[in-house]
Amino acid sequence: MSQVPFSPGPRNLITDVRGITVGQSEDMTVRTGATVIVPEARAIAAVDVRGGGPGTRETDLLSADCLVDAVDAVVLSGGSAYGLEASSGVAAWLGARGRGFTFRSTDLVAPIVPQAILFDLTNGGDKNWGEMPPYRALGIEAVAAAGDDFELGTAGAGVGARAGALKGGIGSTSVVAPGGCTVGAIAASNPFGSTVMPGSSRFWAATFEQENELGDQSRHPAPETLASDPYTDSKISGSPATNTTIGIVATDARLTPAETRRIAIMAQDGYARAVRPIHTPFDGDVVFALATGALDLPEDQPRPMMIAMLGALAADALARAVARGVYEASTLGDAPAYRDVFGINPASG
Repeated sequence: MSQVPFSPGPRNLITDVRGITVGQSEDMTVRTGATVIVPEARAIAAVDVRGGGPGTRETDLLSADCLVDAVDAVVLSGGSAYGLEASSGVAAWLGARGRGFTFRSTDLVAPIVPQAILFDLTNGGDKNWGEMPPYRALGIEAVAAAGDDFELGTAGAGVGARAGALKGGIGSTSVVAPGGCTVGAIAASNPFGSTVMPGSSRFWAATFEQENELGDQSRHPAPETLASDPYTDSKISGSPATNTTIGIVATDARLTPAETRRIAIMAQDGYARAVRPIHTPFDGDVVFALATGALDLPEDQPRPMMIAMLGALAADALARAVARGVYEASTLGDAPAYRDVFGINPASG
C-alpha cells in the first residue's frame, strides 16, 4: 500500500464523515448535558464495552446474532442512570418524524437509539429534580439541533465531566484515509485516570496531535521519567464510582456489521493511548462504531487490510478526541480547566 499523508477533514470533527450530524444540549444549572449523533440515514452499528462499571441502553441488540444491525441515533449523556432517559426523548422525536425500524405492512416505526452515560451527579449542580429528571427533554433538544457544527469542551455530554484532576469535556476529531473514506471520533472524557503525563502539561495523546488541535503539544515536553504510581493525577482521592469515557467512531465506508464491530474493538485502544489508567473497575468505558456506507472501499486493496487501517485510524482519532475534550474545556465549579492550570492562553494555543 503506497504511503500517503493522513490529515483531518475540513472541520476536524466527526461530522466530516459523510452522513453524520451531531446535536447537543445543556442544563448549566444542573451541570449536565447530552450529545446525540444522528446519521442522515440508518447506519450500521456496533459497540465494544471495556470498563468495569458501564451504563448503557440497547447495546445487546447490536450483537451480530440479533435482528437489528442499524441504528437511527446514538446518545452520550451525563446523569448516570437518570441520563438513560435522554435516548427516550431522542426516540420519541425520531419516531414522530417516521424514522426507525419499520414493521411490514404498517406505518409503525421503532427508532433504534443506543446510549451510554457518564457519572456527573456530584459536580455541584442542582440535582433536586424530584420525579422529573431533565434528560428526556435534553435528548429532544439535542436531536432537534443536529447539524454539521457543534461546540467542544464544556458542552453536551461533557458539561459535567471531569478527567482525573482536570475538567473533562466533549472532544471530536477526524482523519481522511486513502481512497477518500473519512474516519471521525467524538468522546465525552470523564475518566478515573489522567489524560496528562505526571509532572508535565503534556497529554498522553500528544503524539497523535493534528494541526495544533491540542495547542501545539511540541511546546509541552514530556517528563524525563514517568511516575511509577499509575494513580498520579487520577481521581484516587475521590469516589471510585464517578467515572467513564464514552465515545463514538464513525466512517463513511460501506462495512458489514462484523467489520464495524472490529473497528469498535480496535478503537478502544484510543482510550489506552489517552488515559492512564484506563478500563478500571471504576470506569464504564464504551465505544460505539458507525458505518454510514456512503463510499465503497477501494477494490485494489485487500479488504482486511483496509479494515485494519480504518480501525487503527479510529483508535488514533479517538485518542485525539479524548484529549481535545479536556483541552477545550472551561473551568466549572471545583473542576479546573487544563488551560487554566497550565496558564495557556486559548488565543495562542
